[in-house]
Amino acid sequence: MKPMGINQTQLAQAMGIQRRLVNEVCRNRRVITADTALMLSRVFGNSAEFWLKLQHDNDLWEALHDPKRRQRIERAHPVATAV
Repeated sequence: MKPMGINQTQLAQAMGIQRRLVNEVCRNRRVITADTALMLSRVFGNSAEFWLKLQHDNDLWEALHDPKRRQRIERAHPVATAV
């Protein structure tokens, strides 16, 4: 937002939502949903897919870098198939 010269309040107004919600997204305390992605795409002139991919990439990074989650993930193994 800084390169565009806008703050969270201005973004919230442009999106038609509460500033608190923008702040929670910025602080990684709220995920970008399909609705949010569509609003962001209208405000910034890019695609909703762009915003959903950012959320997806962030979700994967978080899962791989959280020790408890990583441990749980690593317990998974391939299903044995009959030959």
